[in-house]
Amino acid sequence: MNYPESVEYLYALGNEIRTAKLGLERMTLVAAAMKNPERKYRVVHVAGTNGKGSTSAMIAAGLREAGHRVGLFTSPHLVEPTERIVVDGRAVTAEEFAEAFAAVHKVAERMMEAGTLDAHPTYFETVTLMAFWWFAKAEVDWAVIEVGLGGRLDATNIVEPQLCVITPVDYDHEAWLGKSLDSIAFEKAGILKTGVPAVLAPQRAVARDVIMKRAETVHAPVMDSAAWPVAELEIDAYGSRFMAAGMRIDCPLAGEHQVDNARTAAVALHALNLSPEQIRFGIETARWPGRLELVSEQPEIWLDGAHNPAGARALASYIQRFHAGRRVGLIYGAMRDKSVEEIAGVLFPLAAELIVTAPDQTRALRPEAILEMEPHGNARIVDGVAAALGQLGGCEVWFLTGSLYLVGEARALLVQ
Repeated sequence: MNYPESVEYLYALGNEIRTAKLGLERMTLVAAAMKNPERKYRVVHVAGTNGKGSTSAMIAAGLREAGHRVGLFTSPHLVEPTERIVVDGRAVTAEEFAEAFAAVHKVAERMMEAGTLDAHPTYFETVTLMAFWWFAKAEVDWAVIEVGLGGRLDATNIVEPQLCVITPVDYDHEAWLGKSLDSIAFEKAGILKTGVPAVLAPQRAVARDVIMKRAETVHAPVMDSAAWPVAELEIDAYGSRFMAAGMRIDCPLAGEHQVDNARTAAVALHALNLSPEQIRFGIETARWPGRLELVSEQPEIWLDGAHNPAGARALASYIQRFHAGRRVGLIYGAMRDKSVEEIAGVLFPLAAELIVTAPDQTRALRPEAILEMEPHGNARIVDGVAAALGQLGGCEVWFLTGSLYLVGEARALLVQ
C-alpha cells in the first residue's frame, strides 16, 4: 500500500480513542512475531495527563544533543500521522510511513489467517508497532515513547525501559481510566517496572500516594523533580529561564506549566548521565507544535490544544499572566467526550470575543451545544476552522483551542 492507502486503512480501523483496546495480549503477540523490535534500543517511557508530550520532546532533544540517534513516538498528530514517528527531529516521510505500515500489516494478516491473532491491531496498536519497527530499522540508540492512554494497559507498555517518567496526573479519559484521581493515577503508574528508575513530576497528593505505592511494590527507585528547587526564574510570554540544582535551564516552550515540564526533563536527562551542558543545550532546542505556539503576528494568533480541565487551567493562567489588559479573542471547538462545560467555564470568561466552531471530525460537539453549556455575551457560531480564521478582528490577540484536531486544522492553514 502507498501512503494514502495505508492512512485510509488505519482510519477504517476506527477512531483511536473510541476503538481503543486496553490490554497487551495483541501487542505482545504481534511484537513477538516481528522479533520484538522494541527491544533493539534503549527506551524512556513517559506517562501522565498533561505535559507528557512536551516533556518527551525535551528528553529526546537532550539525548540528541548528547550525540545519540533518537526516536520519538507521540500522539495524537496535528496534521499528518507521519508526525507521530520521528527520528533525530525529523518525522518519517509518507513513503517511510507506508513502509512501516506494510511491515506491521503483513505480519498481522498472516497471523489472522493462521488463527493466532483474533483481529487486526487497532489504529493505535498498529501505529505503535510501526514506530517500534521503524526505530529498529533506523538503528536508533534511544527511543522516547509517550503513552497513548493511561499506562498500565496502553499499547506502548510492552517496552522494557531504562527510565520511566510520570508527568502531572489529572482528570482525563475518565470513561477509560476511572472517575477518581486515584484510579487514573493507578493506570498511569502501571508503566513502572521492577527495579527501573522513575522520575516523578510534582503531583497532587492523592496521585502521588498511588504512584509511590506502585514504585515501592516494584522496587523502582524514584527521583522527585521537586527535589530540584527552581531559582532565579525568568518567565515571559515565549518561554522561561531558571536555575535548578545549580544547572541553567532555558525552556523555549511558552507557559508557566512548562517550567515543571522542563525541570522534569532535566532530571530525567541527568538520570541518563547527560552533562549539564548537554541538558541545557538540548532542552533549549526542543519544539512542541500546537501547544502555546505563536503562528501569526498580524493578527497575533496562538494555538493551544487545551482539551482537558488541567490544560484549560494552564492556558487561562498564561492568558491572565502575559496578556492581561489586552483584548483577547477565543476560537473554541471540542470533542463530545471531553469535559467541555468545565473547560469552557475556565476559558470563556477571559474572552472579549468568542468564536465557537467545530473541527472536521465525527466526534466533534455541535457549537450550539457548547454555548448551551456555557453561554457568552459576545459569541458567534462559525462553520469550520477556515471560516473562523477569516473572521478575526476586534481583538489584539486570538487563542485557538479546545481540541488538538481543531489546532491541527488551523496549523495546516497557517503554518507553511
